[in-house]
Parts: sequence; C-alpha cells; structure tokens
Amino acid sequence: MAGGVVLNNGGGKDYPGKLTMFVLFACIVAATGGLIFGYDIGISGGVTSMNPFLMKFFPAVYRKEQEAEKNQSNQYCKFDSPLLTMFTSSLYLAALVASFFASTVTRVAGRKWSMFGGGVTFLVGAALNGAAKNVLMLILGRVLLGIGVGFANQSVPLYLSEMAPARLRGMLNIGFQLMITIGILCANLINYGTAKIKGGWGWRVSLALAAVPAAIIAVGALFLPDTPNSLVDRGHTDSAKRMLRRVRGTDDVEEEYRDLVAASEESKLVTHPWRNILQRRYRPQLTMAIAIPFFQQLTGINVIMFYAPVLFKTLGFADDASLMSAVITGLVNVFATFVSIVTVDRLGRRKLFLQGGTQMLACQIVVGSLIGAKFGFSGVANIPKGYAAFVVLFICAYVAGFAWSWGPLGWLVPSEIFPLEIRSAGQSINVSVNMLFTFIIAQAFLPMLCHFKFILFFFFGAWVVVMTLFIAFFLPETKNVPIEEMVLVWKSHWYWGRFIRDEDVHVGADVEMPAAANGGKVDPAKLAN
Repeated sequence: MAGGVVLNNGGGKDYPGKLTMFVLFACIVAATGGLIFGYDIGISGGVTSMNPFLMKFFPAVYRKEQEAEKNQSNQYCKFDSPLLTMFTSSLYLAALVASFFASTVTRVAGRKWSMFGGGVTFLVGAALNGAAKNVLMLILGRVLLGIGVGFANQSVPLYLSEMAPARLRGMLNIGFQLMITIGILCANLINYGTAKIKGGWGWRVSLALAAVPAAIIAVGALFLPDTPNSLVDRGHTDSAKRMLRRVRGTDDVEEEYRDLVAASEESKLVTHPWRNILQRRYRPQLTMAIAIPFFQQLTGINVIMFYAPVLFKTLGFADDASLMSAVITGLVNVFATFVSIVTVDRLGRRKLFLQGGTQMLACQIVVGSLIGAKFGFSGVANIPKGYAAFVVLFICAYVAGFAWSWGPLGWLVPSEIFPLEIRSAGQSINVSVNMLFTFIIAQAFLPMLCHFKFILFFFFGAWVVVMTLFIAFFLPETKNVPIEEMVLVWKSHWYWGRFIRDEDVHVGADVEMPAAANGGKVDPAKLAN
C-alpha cells in the first residue's frame, strides 16, 4: 500500500534519513537536563536521613527518631513532620508554577534557551542550599531548584522528540529518563560518602554538588542547535531546512520539510494555545497530558525514591545500610531503564506500560504483606536481616518494573502526541500536573505512612490497577509515527476518533488511513489536505 500506514500497529511515514552523530550528540547533551531532576530526587531523601542535617534544621524530627529507636515505639510515625516534607516538596510546587512560564520561553525563544535558563537557576539554588544557615534559606534554595526543574522538564522532552527520527524517537527520548536515573544513583552514592564525613557537614557537600549537573546542562545548552520544528515555528524557514538536512544526514528532506511547514502554518492560526487546547479535537491529547503524569505519581515510585533511605531506616536498617539500600535501588533503576531504551521502539509503548504495571502491582502486594506481617498496625518490630533483604528484593523488582514502563514512558508519550500549535502548552500541562502530584505525594506520604501504615502499599497498588486498565483501553500505540502525523493515531482509535472531525486532519497527501485501522468509518481521500 503505497504511502499507507497501519496506525494501530504503530506504523508511520518513513522519512528519508538516518541517525547521525550530530543528532545523537545533541540528544545526549539535551538529555543531561534530566540529571538535575534525578540528582535532586536522590539527594533530598538522603540528607533527610542524616542526623547532623536533622539536628540543625529539624531538631523535633531528630528527637522523635531517637525516642522511637530508644523505646522501640511506632516506626511508621517517627519522620512525620510538615516542615520536613515542605523541604522536599517545595521544589515541586515551584516547578509547577515555572512550567507555565517555561512554555512561553520554549515557544518564543526556542527549546535550548529554556534549558539554559533552567540550568542557571538550578545552579543558583544549589549554591544557596549548600550555604544554608536556616530553614528559610534552605527552602528558598529549593524553590530556585524547582524553577530550574520546571524549565528543564518542559523543554528537554520536546527537544528530544523533535530532533529524533520517528523510528528511534522512543530510544532517544528515554535518554531523558536515563539521565534522571543516573542523577538519582549519583546522589545516592554521594550521600553514602558524605554521611561518613566527620564534623557533620557532609550534607552541605551533597546539596552543593547539585551545581555540577546544573553546570552541565547550562553550558551544554549553549552549544545545542535549535530543532527544525522550532526554527520553522519562529519563521526561520531557510535555517530550518538547512538544519533538517543536517539532522537527517541527507538532502532529501522536502517531504518532511513540507509537513513541518504545514504544521507551522496551522499553528500560526492558533493565537491562544491555552484556550485552543480545550477544543474538542484536542481532547485525546489533553486527557493523556493530565492522566499520564497523574498516574505516574500514583504508582508510588516517589515513595521509594524520595524517601528510600528513610524507608529503609524505618524498616530497621542502620544509617549506612539504609543509604546503601538506596544505592542498590538506584543501580536497579539505571539498568532497568536500558531495557526500555532497547525495547520501546520494537515492542511499543503499550506493551511496556501493561507489563510494567502488572509487575509493580505484584511487588506492592508482596512488600505490603511482608511489612504488615512484621510491623502490623503497632509499627513496633525487629526485622531479621534476611527478612529485610527479602523486602529489598521485591522493592528492587518494583523499581525495575517502573524504570522500563511508567518512568520513561510518562515523559515520552506526552511529549510526542501534541500537534505543533499547542505543543508547548501541552508539555506545560504535562509538567505541571506531574509536579503538582509529586508535591502532593511528597507532602502527604509521611503522614499517610503514619496513619495508613502498611496499607499504604495496597493503596498505591489499587491505583496501579486503575492506570493499567486505562492504558489498555484508551492509549493507542504511537511507536514509529512521525509527530506531525500523530493526529491519525487518534482519528483511528475506537474511542478518541469521535472527537476529531475529518476536516481537523491535515497531513501529507500520500498518507492513507486504511479501513482496518479505523473501522472503515473514514474516507482516506478526505484525510489529505
């Protein structure tokens, strides 16, 4: 079938071109924006398990922890402190607000300058945290870190999806999630080392070293090229065509260039992307931009990654052992992400989502049962080392399931589904929803642990059931489909197709939608414009 696509199998127009070293290098540099997010996730949980840090900024938590260990009192509640959780979660509230401003910067100035701004702001926040004298300085630094994260998380996934060839978009986009996991692992290793520094100032080193990943993305962004999509959208058509030839490694780019120009011309008709995104024809993408980051946070992963050292300490591990256990989960996170990189463009997004959800559910049931069997509702128990190691084993299996499914795909899928005219606004919604529920979960986890106890794992497990069913019924396969033709995926879906009129579909004239993909309801001739 010449020029045709079978969209429900993830097919798409195969533009000429190859993965050039230029594109690979640009994507690797851009993906380092994930380092700042990952480093913060790992570092914040680690320093909150260091006694000198607690003694200086959160003495009430330190006293409660010491009393719990001395009297063997309720292990579930010893870290419950609104001020302590505000330290962790203030970053995500700041990132939520920043993402809306980042949308405008990303659209008007280009993706690279949004990355640069994020890196510089994160750098200032790291310096403030490392020199903190009181809780106010600490939280102000966290707010600046959050602004940096908001800008980076807004721009990096978009940049990667636009630079990558369609058939390799999943692999290159997941580089962002890989950098997040590397950032978490590096933070855990640094916490393990700085906790041993005599004098009790190791936490300052941990917080200040956030300047390193910030400098990497800030400097790297200066050398990044703009994406052809962004150049076309900002009116630099000649530069866009030259850049497209360079990133595809061929002069035969007329077809893809025409699609980019067509998308840009349509996007110029949209003067209010935040208002237009509410239109009926964008309902599928808007739903996914809200539902996927919402569900990603309710997998329970941030319970593990934010508070891994705290959680292991609660399980009865000593200080060093709890940090070491966090290092182990960090290693699992990194290696499992490589599984996703290798398989995402072969197996597709849906299969990884469904397999990962099933694996996480099974692990949450086992971990909740094991903790409940020992601690019960009293929260008082001594866990044998072998038993604790068994709990860690299933926590690692849970982390692996997340790392090759909801972790990378939670950023990949929303970044590739929006048409150009609302892409920046859509990504801002994705980031802001992600940060909002990260904030809520971070703020609520310790009180929930105190009140729900081991039932908390079953609470998140129930949400995993809901999100897995949602993916099974409502997410179409998007692998190998050029992002400017993604509308055809939604048009051919059994449910979302009803929201998109034939005249809303604007793609190249050689793209067909076969009846097999859409139930025979759409005349392919009407889809060409």
